[in-house]
Amino acid sequence: MLQACLNGSRDKAFHADTPFTPAELAFQAEMVIAAGAGELHVHPRDASGAETLDPAHVAATLTAIRARVPGVPVGLSTHGGIAPGGKGRLDAVAGWTERPDYVSVNLIEDDAPEMIALALKRGIGVEAGLWSVADAERFVKLAEAPKCLRILIEINEQDETEGLAAAAGIRTVLARASLDVPILQHGLDATVWPLYRDALLRGLDGRIGLEDGKHLPNGDEAEGNAALIKAAFLMSRVPPNLAPEAIPAVGGG
Repeated sequence: MLQACLNGSRDKAFHADTPFTPAELAFQAEMVIAAGAGELHVHPRDASGAETLDPAHVAATLTAIRARVPGVPVGLSTHGGIAPGGKGRLDAVAGWTERPDYVSVNLIEDDAPEMIALALKRGIGVEAGLWSVADAERFVKLAEAPKCLRILIEINEQDETEGLAAAAGIRTVLARASLDVPILQHGLDATVWPLYRDALLRGLDGRIGLEDGKHLPNGDEAEGNAALIKAAFLMSRVPPNLAPEAIPAVGGG
């Protein structure tokens, strides 16, 4: 499965095609699904462009996206920096009138167990975000771990060798726990494509989009989310030993 992460905490200065409004997110959702993505991960924004978990903004975003791509799973982030922050995040999620198909929850955050429990109670799937071996060790001890929709191995290291090693360490902890939960592996900026290629080789799900990085495999800046998804879709269908530079640049973002 290839998930498209459309915006994250990026702004227009990072890339002019970064979508903020419900209409922009819905339009790009349709574009990336047409380009080969199977699911979506988005960060709703308020009128100022700030990330938010406010029920009204969440409902507007989900309604717009589902009108353009009905039936496509849509996930949201719950990371600690999103307004209103702290316990307010839990209160906001509890008040959602329009529920996403799933949410991502970072195990590095103190209230991760509470957020996971709340989401599951509300019938929302959980993607457990693991940034490190310590996160993985914390996660596998949770009673709710087997109930999660999937595990996200989220690599922030910018050195390729270090990033691949960090991912391997997390996978080792998960293997020892024998959890029957799907795994999605992705990198950030410099490690987007190395971690995606590694995920393909291991039969894991992947994630690509402006939240994680703006460059194509050949190093060129992508026109936008659709171009990134097209490149990822193509990479999944070429021999695994093909050099990244040999993946054609694609436009249409």
